[in-house]
Amino acid sequence: MRLQEKVAIITGAANGIGLKAAEIFAREGAKVAMADFNKEQGEERASELREQGYEVRFFQVNVSDRQSVDSMIEQVIDQYGDIEILINNAGITRDAMLAKLTAEDFQTVLDVNLTGVFHCTQAVLPSMIAKGKGRIINTSSVSGVYGNVGQTNYAATKAGVVGMTKTWAKELGRKGITVNAVAPGFIETGMTAKVPEKILNQMKQMVPLARLGKPEDIANAYLFLASDEANYINGTVLHVDGGIMM
Repeated sequence: MRLQEKVAIITGAANGIGLKAAEIFAREGAKVAMADFNKEQGEERASELREQGYEVRFFQVNVSDRQSVDSMIEQVIDQYGDIEILINNAGITRDAMLAKLTAEDFQTVLDVNLTGVFHCTQAVLPSMIAKGKGRIINTSSVSGVYGNVGQTNYAATKAGVVGMTKTWAKELGRKGITVNAVAPGFIETGMTAKVPEKILNQMKQMVPLARLGKPEDIANAYLFLASDEANYINGTVLHVDGGIMM
């Protein structure tokens, strides 16, 4: 198994991509800390995975609040020991055209998608440094690389994630810690399930593979970057988008 006995934190793990990543990481032998704000859903999903024989625990966290993040990290270390893998997967959207985007919605998305990544990464560093190695994987987006109409706040955060990823890769490499990002394209999640079929078909037509991605497509990219197979990959942004931005 590719992650045997490694301790991994996955934020935003109560549903969607994060949940699929938790399942795949646990299947590959990791001890998985499923971190999410949604306690009821997170505990239910973690219980289901434990029933399948996987080593997973749920930890409630508000990634935009540093005290909440610090508490979560302490609990994970108490439960499992030093942390080797951090997947900064948690994210939200509050889409609107620039003229109608409220300052509150702009800031809320920044607090979760950008400041939350900073909080979780900085909080986990002492554990990784003590371990002498680590994998930090941040979730960006094609919107953060190329922009997207109606996503000023979201695109700004995902572009910021790319900048932080490359900066941290330079800072932390000598400590045995690699930092990379994954940039998903259009993925089938709870969010896309609410999109009208006409719009979904338009989205599919934009993709050379003529379909949306699945959560496991992103989760498998996380798995590769977290594994020993990616030992010499540092500071990269891996696009998993069906070729939409070629």
